[in-house]
Amino acid sequence: MAVVSLGFVVARFSVWLQELSGDLSRRMEGHRVGISLPVGVAMMILGGLLPLLAAWRYHVVNRDIERGKVSADRGLVVLVTAMVTLLSGAMIVFILLTAGRP
Repeated sequence: MAVVSLGFVVARFSVWLQELSGDLSRRMEGHRVGISLPVGVAMMILGGLLPLLAAWRYHVVNRDIERGKVSADRGLVVLVTAMVTLLSGAMIVFILLTAGRP
């Protein structure tokens, strides 16, 4: 839920900045979201997929325990770690690129 919520906040960040700036000419140009919308949506998608991956992994591990055969699934751990790292990196780049803007 935290990933989904943070994704929503990031996606709506540019709208909040436009409202905060109060620059009428900017609003008339149209809604520009930059990178915050795609990063926020990606975080919401990841947040939605994580419970599905967790449920699937639980089912697989539970089945393997019943069969007496348990093994680590490093691939899933690497996949989730890579996705979270990439999204975190995108957020860091976004913050650094927009730090000097009003």
